[in-house]
Amino acid sequence: MAVTTNLPVAVIGAGPVGLAAAAHLLERGLEPLIFESGPAAGAAIGQWRHIRLFSPWRFNIDAAAARLLAASGWEAPRPTALPFGGELVDQYLTPLAALPAMAPRLHTGARVVAVTRQGMDKTHSRDRDTTPFLLTVEHPGGDVREYRAAAVIDASGTWGNRNPLGTSGLPATGEAAATERISSALPDVLGRERVRFAGRRVLVVGAGHSAANTLINLTELAQHEPDTRILWAVRGASAAKVYGGGDADGLPARGQLGGRLRRLVEAGTVELHTGFGIAALTPAAAGVTVTSTDGRSLEADVVVPCTGFRPDLDILRELRLELDPAVEAPRDLGPLIDPEFHSCGTVAPHGARLLAHPDKDFYIVGMKSYGRAPTFLLATGYEQVRSVAAALAGDRAAADTVQLELPETGVCSSDAGTSCDVPAASADVVVETAGGCCGTPEPVLAGFPTGLAHGRSGGN
Repeated sequence: MAVTTNLPVAVIGAGPVGLAAAAHLLERGLEPLIFESGPAAGAAIGQWRHIRLFSPWRFNIDAAAARLLAASGWEAPRPTALPFGGELVDQYLTPLAALPAMAPRLHTGARVVAVTRQGMDKTHSRDRDTTPFLLTVEHPGGDVREYRAAAVIDASGTWGNRNPLGTSGLPATGEAAATERISSALPDVLGRERVRFAGRRVLVVGAGHSAANTLINLTELAQHEPDTRILWAVRGASAAKVYGGGDADGLPARGQLGGRLRRLVEAGTVELHTGFGIAALTPAAAGVTVTSTDGRSLEADVVVPCTGFRPDLDILRELRLELDPAVEAPRDLGPLIDPEFHSCGTVAPHGARLLAHPDKDFYIVGMKSYGRAPTFLLATGYEQVRSVAAALAGDRAAADTVQLELPETGVCSSDAGTSCDVPAASADVVVETAGGCCGTPEPVLAGFPTGLAHGRSGGN
């Protein structure tokens, strides 16, 4: 950043990781410029504010952000309590965004539509590293402006870009036509969206913790609305992955969730359909017919798509990126988090060196840095941005010394492989865990849904 240090560092997304990035930049004497597409900080989390996180507060608050807040007289929540998404926003993100050091630097309702280098597309190389970034941002009312930046940290998350219901990574036949019958990934079935689900046939699709939370909430709804019928479709041969480690899980709330869901399935309260890869959706006046690849069909009034998320890379088309071909994470991070081979919750801590792309001083962090992998933890994102801020400030030693304390995530699934050893992500790595090593894939952010309520750390 030597040539362009008079310019700010653009941060895309004002979720937990985006605001943490801004806090670390401020501590380093760098100027953040934050763009949030939603109406307020934490807007994406606000869409699942009714969901309780699996991890306690101590894993969900960034250290630099806490120092900023403490200086203002903020009282931290009890570290062992499990917050709801709404509490994470109201008690942490909203006060953080309102600080005098943060508020003037935060633009809400500001959607970044493109990031490039000023005056050059991705095919031009000469003087590229010393050319400022140019961000095109759409503000409320269609007001489009351009901003120059010395560096860019993309913490926009993945919440607004869910995976399709169909197999092969593509929408199922008729999925677009059935949009009115498809809900959000984490609907508030007991609150503001109750009327849509009460007394209806509800089909939940997916094998993550988002699905588990929704299914359990639906069973509570059915106690008061007995005509509610709860169907659950998973592509795999069993739902064992969702049930998780039970009492062995280092995040007790998650272990309890899986155990409770297992009992509901065994009691017949939740009707489980395994090996159900969706081929087609056929809307009808009375609902929608969902057909599997083997010809089975289910009738539903509402389909809940707990299918996970993927990064939206369109705004980065004119940047030079190196992405893992499988999970669309930064190239060197991809093999460490590929859910096809890894289910350990203790992914090695990693920072700027591993997250870097060919376009110097551009970084993707937070849930978006994990691409399509559903294993992200908030604490991991906080360490990412601490390292990135150090790198941008020229402190390479601090950037390369990454440390992370994570909760034990439970027991390994039977098909997770035989080792939890993860290659070190940088020259100096310290991994601190609260216990064992293995865990079923974690679809929530340090307790956040990545399929559920962990992830979607940004709002852009």
